[in-house]
Amino acid sequence: MSWLPHTVIQPYQVLTPKRAIVWAIGGSDSSGGAGIQADIQAINGLRDKDALGNQTVAQACTIVTTVTAQNSESVSDLMALPIDLLEQQWLQLLADMPPAVIKISLLANPQQVEWLAEQLANWPAGLPRPLVIYDPVAIASTGDALTAEPILDAVKQQLLRHVDVLTPNAQEVLAITGIALLSSHDLQRAFEVFRQHGVKTVLFKGGHTGLLMDVPISDDHVIDAWTNGDCWRYCASPQLTTEHGHGTGCSFASALASGLAQGYALEDAFAIAHAYVQQGLKAAVGQGKGPGPVAHLGWPKRWQDFPQTANDLAELDAERQACAPCELRLGLYPVVPTVEWLERLLKCGIKTIQLRAKDLPEDQAEPLVKQAVLLGQQYQARVFINDYWQLALKHNAYGVHLGQEDVTDADVEKIARSGVRLGLSTHGYFEMLRAAALQPSYLAIGHIFATTTKDMPSTPQGVLKLSQQASLLASRDIAGVEKMPTVAIGGIDFERAQQVVTTDIGSIAVVRAFTEADNVELAAEQWLKLVGAGDELGALHQSMMLQETQSQGG
Repeated sequence: MSWLPHTVIQPYQVLTPKRAIVWAIGGSDSSGGAGIQADIQAINGLRDKDALGNQTVAQACTIVTTVTAQNSESVSDLMALPIDLLEQQWLQLLADMPPAVIKISLLANPQQVEWLAEQLANWPAGLPRPLVIYDPVAIASTGDALTAEPILDAVKQQLLRHVDVLTPNAQEVLAITGIALLSSHDLQRAFEVFRQHGVKTVLFKGGHTGLLMDVPISDDHVIDAWTNGDCWRYCASPQLTTEHGHGTGCSFASALASGLAQGYALEDAFAIAHAYVQQGLKAAVGQGKGPGPVAHLGWPKRWQDFPQTANDLAELDAERQACAPCELRLGLYPVVPTVEWLERLLKCGIKTIQLRAKDLPEDQAEPLVKQAVLLGQQYQARVFINDYWQLALKHNAYGVHLGQEDVTDADVEKIARSGVRLGLSTHGYFEMLRAAALQPSYLAIGHIFATTTKDMPSTPQGVLKLSQQASLLASRDIAGVEKMPTVAIGGIDFERAQQVVTTDIGSIAVVRAFTEADNVELAAEQWLKLVGAGDELGALHQSMMLQETQSQGG
């Protein structure tokens, strides 16, 4: 099975006290900074709660493979626990707390590798199969070797075929594949070797990677990269200058495991884990004579701790012109299929609206776009055109809205230069961070609830994830950059909207709320009372007239 960007495992019901279970299998670090100790802190610490009491939280259970004698300077000794003791730990947990995710790290000898591979190969048929993450610990942060060549042979021959997500750093890639990561081409070569051993997805941790010579941004940025063979995803953050980073790899892989167990898509858990470690490194302090451990500060909520995300390495080095800004709070935002519906709702006092006339040839779409623009000017409203960005620019529309599939083919720079506002759809942390780097006029976060209006590759995010992303965008404070307006969309009816307005979201987009309403005018009145029409339009009319004058003059 190939783990795609939006692949999720079924989470436990997080609205109840029950938690998603993560098994951490690895060694004990007597200094407390790495190993099982770091696993517990990261898995249990990555938790959050919204204003309504919705919670997302995981519970760490442990299977200790090795006891190490170490401090912040060195590892002096280690003792592998016998197989029968590993077996007892496994059976006790399996009978009572089966996992959603298993996170594996230090295995001390080939016998432990063989035993674990056998357990995974013979997973009980009556239990859902967990996602398996393997962080192949070969060298401690102190520089001491923790595994020998016979163990690596057993890992390659027996364990990797059972691994869903592998999280090696550059040293571990070199130890397992013999490939030094010097360029993006080397990442692809290494993945092919891992895939031959049966690994489904590889997440290359960039903290130890050093310079990728064909990626200029890697001079001063840490780049994490993952692939499943079908696509690549990247997270990049400025390099941090710190002496303290003990347990970085353990904490990253465990935060990833925790996010996945809680039902976050793989690419979103990737970005969250990256941010978790970034905030921890910024706050890390020494506790002994050597490097101190990563700090464990809970769910990351500051914009500056999150990475820039990209589907292509070239995106990471691109400079973007910001699109024209729009009001921070766009208010009620109906999405309608026809010009007739557009006009009817504008007459009700709605000031933000989108024309979504899908799958029409351009010659049929153009008169509709032109009518929509004129109606927007007549009612001094923010009228966005879905998809047809060239026509929106041609007729000086207030704005255009594009989905993730469409933005890749659109000329975003041309839209920015035109002064036409740009809204972008997102479906989770990773897409939200990537879209924000394009500097659009607003971001739509969806889909929040199950919807029948279109087939969605992602699962509903729910109010908690909406609240997290809206609050994160609200924390975005960059000199010279406008605050980012946000829109919630997807399956939001009037009852669910009561929950949505408790978040930092600035607008609610609705699709069926009016087209299926018995009394459209009454529905508009009720929705406007709940959500509002958005911020004062101010100089909107003058802006539109200026665009029209410039067009006629050109």
